Formats: sequence, structure tokens, C-alpha cells
Amino acid sequence: MSSTEGKVICCRAAVAWEAGKPLVIEEVEVAPPQANEVRVKILYTSLCHTDVYFWEAKGQNPLFPRIYGHEAGGIVESVGEGVTDLKAGDHVLPVFTGECKECDHCKSEESNMCDLLRINTDRGVMLNDGESRFSIKGKPIYHFVGTSTFSEYTVTHVGCLAKINPKAPLDKVCVLSCGISTGLGATLNVAKPKKGSTVAVFGLGAVGLAAAEGARMAGASRIIGVDLNSNRFEEAKKFGITEFVNPKDHKKPVQEVIAELTNGGVDRSIECTGNIQFMISAFECVHDGWGVAVLVGLPPKDAVFTTHPMNFLNERTLKGTFFGNYKPRTDIPSVVEKYMNKELEVDKFITHQLPFSQINKAFDYMLKGEGIRCIITMEE
Repeated sequence: MSSTEGKVICCRAAVAWEAGKPLVIEEVEVAPPQANEVRVKILYTSLCHTDVYFWEAKGQNPLFPRIYGHEAGGIVESVGEGVTDLKAGDHVLPVFTGECKECDHCKSEESNMCDLLRINTDRGVMLNDGESRFSIKGKPIYHFVGTSTFSEYTVTHVGCLAKINPKAPLDKVCVLSCGISTGLGATLNVAKPKKGSTVAVFGLGAVGLAAAEGARMAGASRIIGVDLNSNRFEEAKKFGITEFVNPKDHKKPVQEVIAELTNGGVDRSIECTGNIQFMISAFECVHDGWGVAVLVGLPPKDAVFTTHPMNFLNERTLKGTFFGNYKPRTDIPSVVEKYMNKELEVDKFITHQLPFSQINKAFDYMLKGEGIRCIITMEE
């Protein structure tokens, strides 16, 4: 039993007081976990574009003050009533979506979209009692996607924690709790390219590079990267990209360019930007008869996907995916093992490292498009 079990913990957290303003390192009180909750000591966290998107208040309903962060690695400090599969000292990755293991989605082999714990960006409180576990001088500070990892301690629902191999370095595998698993799973679990196949990846940010890494692991012979920023090509080669297409360099639609490069179209395509034109291009660039396109990126809420029905009738397949079709508790531990077995290369995604006190610099890197992932070390 830890000395802090059942007690309020005072610790540092990076609080967003208002939209788009630098985070402020504050001392917060973190309440003990209630039923089906776990309190976790965060050792490393990373910044994902989703954090920036909601911090800028471009998402649904702005909710402040709030503690962001959802890519992280930590150690269980204490567990609430009813938690049986985790104990103090376990190494865990918090995940922005969850797995209750009891709903129809969790019982289905085909879905990871848990009814209870599916991502909810509007909710800033715990499910158990509708209250926040964070406060400053009695004033509640809201949670973000059930994780809030920009805090030295956080409280999450047990269903949003993946228990992992304690030998796995948390400063590396923490990045597997969101974007990299999303892209990797989109390729390996949904597109499922065969050895020797051709794959197009639209968008070469962290998620797209992870999708390319999945294609490399699957043994694709050609992996075509599509991006509006030609400066990304050199870095993308490390992730298996063999050719690069910038739509701005061509007068014809990029799907026609890719079809010409590949004798009728690629076998698989993965779209990782959310740009609606790229989504349409990703579908229309796959080969008739067997081509499969997978949509990963989140489109604007008013976007409309338009394509001719003959594209479907000619036996092209269009699929969507959420978090790479990985169930957080069941599947993420095995993704960590792919890293431990040297199948999956994670280190090349990590381009910056910062102490927690400099977390705002990580936002600067992201806003400038510098690097892929920045690891923030909580203990300084």
C-alpha cells in the first residue's frame, strides 16, 4: 500500500486557463480514485495534434480551465474500489478511448468503439459522479478525454489504461497510446496490405508515418507518400516511403498521377489528413477489382464525401477506422511487444525532448510543424 493511497495528492500540472494561451504550471490537488478508477503517476507525456486543436478551441465546446494531454506512460499509484486487474506499481499507458469489456462493442471481435468509454471531448468530469478529480483551492479543473496527462498525477477510468510490460521504456512507448497506434493499426488491422503490394499514404505527419511504418512491416514493395510539404519526404524515407508525390507539382488530380505511376492504382491507400479532397483521392487512387482505401483523418464537420458510384461497383472498397481498430486494454500491450521484439521502430518518431517546465515549447514545435513527437519528462 502506497503512503499516499486514499489521500489527496498535491502536484504540478500544466493548466490551460483559456483558449490558445500558454499553459501555466500550477500546484493542483488530485483526489483519490473512486470506484473503477485508477490514480497514475505520469512519468512521460507527449504532445499530440488533438491537444493543440482543443487548446485552440477549434473543437466542439470550449471547456476551461482544463488539463490536456493524452499520450503518456506512467505507474499506478493506487486503485479505487472494484479495480481487480491493476495494482500499485503496474506500468500503464493511458488511452483517450476505453474498453469496458462488457458492452456489445467490447464483446465484438470487429469493434473497438466502447459504448461506455468511447472518446468524449466535451466531458470534463469523471463518469462515476460527474465531478473532477483535479482542483486548485477548491475550484475544479476539468479533465480532457479521460486522461489529462499534463499532470504529475492523474485519475482515469480503469478501462482507459493498458497494462504493459514493465521492462518497456516508458519514455519511448508512451507515444504508442495515440497517434502511432492509430496509423499503424489503420495499415496492419484494416488495410492489411500483402507482401509485395503497393501502398499510398496521404499525409506524412506522425499518423501517416506510422501508417507507412505499418506498410513497411507488412512487406509492401512500394510506399508512395502524398503531402503538400515536399520537405517531409527525406524524413519519411526512414519510415519506408519509397516515392513522394506533391499534388501541387501536378496539373491533373493526384489520384490520376498515382494511377499512372502504378499501372492502374495502388493496392491499398491510407488517408491521414482529414482533408476531404485527399479522402476522395485516396479512394479513387486504389486499383479496381481489389483496391482498399482506409480513412483515418478527421474531416471538418460540414465536409461531404462525393465520388461516382461506379468506383464502388468496380470493386473498390472504402473503410474507416478509429484508433487503428485496436482495443486499448486487449491490444495495446501487444503493440508494445512489437517494439520490444524490434519489429516496430519507435525511436525515430521521437524528435524532441523537453522538461515539464518547458511544455509550452512543445506547443511551439507543433504549431511550427517542427519534428514528429516531443517527449516531455515530468521529473526534472
